[in-house]
Amino acid sequence: MRPSPPERVAEYRRRGWWRGATVDSLFRAAVAARGGAEALIDAPNRPALIGSPSRRLTFAQTDRAVDALAHVLAGLGVGRGDVVATQLPNVVEGVIAFLACARMGAILSPVATAYREHELRQILPTISPRVYLTTGLFHGCDHAAMLRDLKLEGVTDAEIISLDEAAPEGVLSLSALMGAAPGQPYAAPADLDASEALTLCWTSGTEAVPKGVPRHHDHWVVNGEALVEAAGLQSGDAILNPFPLINIASIGGMVMPWLVCQGRLIQHQPFDLPIFLAQMQDERVAYTVAPPAVLNMLLNNDALLSATNLSSLRCLGSGSAPLAPWMVKGWQERHGVTVMNVFGSNEGTSLFSTGEAIPDPEQRARFFPRFGAEGVEWPATFPSKIRTRLVDPQTEQEITAPGAEGELRIDGAMTFDGYWQAPDLTATAFDAQGFFRTGDLFEIAPEAGGRYYRFVGRCKEIIIRGGQNISPAEVDVLIESHPKVREASCAAYPDERLGERLCAVVALRPEQDLTLAELVEHLKAQGVATFKLPEKLRVVEALPRNALGKVLRRELSGVAAS
Repeated sequence: MRPSPPERVAEYRRRGWWRGATVDSLFRAAVAARGGAEALIDAPNRPALIGSPSRRLTFAQTDRAVDALAHVLAGLGVGRGDVVATQLPNVVEGVIAFLACARMGAILSPVATAYREHELRQILPTISPRVYLTTGLFHGCDHAAMLRDLKLEGVTDAEIISLDEAAPEGVLSLSALMGAAPGQPYAAPADLDASEALTLCWTSGTEAVPKGVPRHHDHWVVNGEALVEAAGLQSGDAILNPFPLINIASIGGMVMPWLVCQGRLIQHQPFDLPIFLAQMQDERVAYTVAPPAVLNMLLNNDALLSATNLSSLRCLGSGSAPLAPWMVKGWQERHGVTVMNVFGSNEGTSLFSTGEAIPDPEQRARFFPRFGAEGVEWPATFPSKIRTRLVDPQTEQEITAPGAEGELRIDGAMTFDGYWQAPDLTATAFDAQGFFRTGDLFEIAPEAGGRYYRFVGRCKEIIIRGGQNISPAEVDVLIESHPKVREASCAAYPDERLGERLCAVVALRPEQDLTLAELVEHLKAQGVATFKLPEKLRVVEALPRNALGKVLRRELSGVAAS
């Protein structure tokens, strides 16, 4: 499978945007250069999370593990172009699976550990994975048993592998398989091309069904190169990764920069502040990411920060919610750390407010560079591989004057080519000029001669809880299946730590009452991902609708926030 048309591949390689380098070639170069150096490191709380010891692997040890897993997958029938699904917490095995697929020419399809039967019944039949690698009990869910039951139900025929040594009946043990794998290198395809698909990640967007986003090696390599440049990473740097390996934030923002700079990748999940700070200190981390609320809290806690040696830290990425100018300025002036404002998506939206692009920290908190806008140049290399423009979504007229709101449209080396097996969605996702419709409203800020964008809001009805996209339309339908509910519509309400949380606004059938606990149990029984569960319930007489009967979701924000 090749996600990009041949003409796009040829054009971007001619421009030097894509180099034709595979992920495996980058990894092999790192092994050759730094074989004895540490490469992959688990979080210290891994034993408490999944019951197995934390691992610290050198590049050479990681290389041998990649070969062994490739042999295991091949022995289970995985070949070039076949799909390997994973549902794992942030452990080194997830990175090894990514690298093994890259070596084999297979396609990795990682799904969130929060996904349950509801989401997996939608995803698995569309990708037909040969193998499903997961773990046992994690956050109250026995994932291996859940997959086994889905297999018995006929949802998938994948071979299920668990990280647990004591795998349940019908599930294979990864450690046993790896122990029996041949000790020689895996014979990778000699003609593997960087335009072949490597991953199939999932995003909820505004549709009720998860959407697959295919990406190939060229996509991922340019993402890694861009982030290395944006964050100012250097050879051998330590990167602390708090993102689960399921999307562009982790693969493009953490794993690929680690390969490009041949550094150390330290895993972290779920977010635990004391462990996070200890890892930053003990592992001499140069770059990591954290939510704005965490950075605000740390900056206001001198005792906590002074007890942590952050002398190696040079850059902090943040986003998913507005950044406070005082916070960005405080980290820079009091601790010498650049806070980089990041605006991105699985589809390839890539705006980085770097210290080089926007030196003023208070402006960096509020603005994004107009990368790729006509007549606007930047000192770094990666902005030349991005094209952006603002368009009035009603008239399709391009906006070039400051102060007018428009939808951000984006194109370039990091943008995807279309959704997995969804031609209708793909057709509406791009405009007539081939730019991806982000669904996000920006305006050109008058400051600095119109070189910056200012984020205004979202024109798509999407809720982002702690970086996880929630389609309210999907949850609406599930809530309306409750026998007491006449109609339902979900809305976001603000949260300092997570950015947004989900509120269910419902109108009930006559003479009924409903509690939040009762509603949540109803959704859990349908196997809904935990991050999609409403955390507030508001009962109304009727939902607000326009003349055509469409629910006015924006009018529900006040109800949700009350």
